[in-house]
Amino acid sequence: MTRAKKGAIEKYFRDDAPKDIRKAIEASKKGEIVNPTYPYEDKMKTKDYDQQMEALQIELVKMQSWVKETEQRVAIIFEGRDAAGKGGTIKRFRENLNPRGARNVALGKPSDAERTQWYFQRYIPHLPSGGEIVFFDRSWYNRGVVENVFGFCTSQQRERFFRQVLPLETGLITDGIVLFKFWLNVGRAEQLNRFLARETDPLKQWKLSPIDIEGLSKWEEYTESISETLTRSHSKFCPWTIVRSDDKKRARLAAIRTVLQALDYDEKDPAVVGSPDPKICGGPEIWEA
Repeated sequence: MTRAKKGAIEKYFRDDAPKDIRKAIEASKKGEIVNPTYPYEDKMKTKDYDQQMEALQIELVKMQSWVKETEQRVAIIFEGRDAAGKGGTIKRFRENLNPRGARNVALGKPSDAERTQWYFQRYIPHLPSGGEIVFFDRSWYNRGVVENVFGFCTSQQRERFFRQVLPLETGLITDGIVLFKFWLNVGRAEQLNRFLARETDPLKQWKLSPIDIEGLSKWEEYTESISETLTRSHSKFCPWTIVRSDDKKRARLAAIRTVLQALDYDEKDPAVVGSPDPKICGGPEIWEA
């Protein structure tokens, strides 16, 4: 992946970021939520988070054992704007799971051959076999959002995608695959704040690419594409779960609880699993630009 030009995020923040976004970041204090519409003012306390996460990790291990023993097939899609927390959430799902039965799929740009294939074709080989959990760090929904924003597909190709995506997912589900679709939603100020942090962290600079920089000025285009995609690919049978991820800790807990709550695995502890926080986790009705 081509790396972003050094200092590009800071330059955008200084010269091009909307004034209200810049002021929100400058006025924020450590531990505060930058997004004013987020239902909590402060980030979750680390002690509370660690206690809940440790207990949920035990439930995830139980769940994986059940998946293996019963040969379930579980596919979990994570989508969201850049820096929404997809990779970090997947990491927390997988950190204590047996990697032989819990794979991460993060495909790069399609090859020349793949560009000539049926759009969904390159994703099909990565679907779970019996006893497997597969995490998709971005998925076929690239066509609904990123490819549309940057002009990587034609309007005809995108329309074909929308005609095919729900029938495809319905087919996967009726064949026995358990499918989860998560959209992690992050506010504009928090996204830029995370980009600024990445740019100064030598361990995270690799996450930034030129397309991330270009995308900062395309917030409205992303918003329009996301809204249409969520509307056209949500159904009762193949629903989206929106997780407001301005607080990464709360978002990770909500996503894990959503999966654990939905699966009837052996020795589940309902008191530990609980329910996802409805203030930050729900259907497309809680999504906001």
